[in-house]
Amino acid sequence: SLLSTLTASVSEPRNPGTGAYGYVVYDSSGKVAEGNDVVGDNVSNNFAEYSALVAALNELLHRGITKDVTVKSDSKLLVYQMNGKWKRKKGGYLEKYKEASDLAKKFERLTFAWIPREENSEADLLSRVAYERYRRAKGLPVRFSH
Repeated sequence: SLLSTLTASVSEPRNPGTGAYGYVVYDSSGKVAEGNDVVGDNVSNNFAEYSALVAALNELLHRGITKDVTVKSDSKLLVYQMNGKWKRKKGGYLEKYKEASDLAKKFERLTFAWIPREENSEADLLSRVAYERYRRAKGLPVRFSH
């Protein structure tokens, strides 16, 4: 079975703010893929979380990996919504939620599990790298909220 861990955050003290994400895909032998990006300057952390999920699911589909996948995220909102335990609410992330839900239908046995941020350090670091690179390229201050 394959694991994909992802994290995304609005890395500034303000939410909404500059949103970045990172994800890492592992199989039993180790790391298979990773990715990170910035999704915008005025986005919510929920939009960034779902952008991370969309990117990770697209990576898995691109590699033909569609069975027995567990996505681990430090976002309770994402995990519980994708597991069907929480209803989606109004918000700027709904477009990305719908995109992620459509992609999820292409998988057999796709599950979601919550993990604390401390257990998501590799994906968290990738998120911070994307954020810093983007802010420095624009000549903007780099401020972390966590």
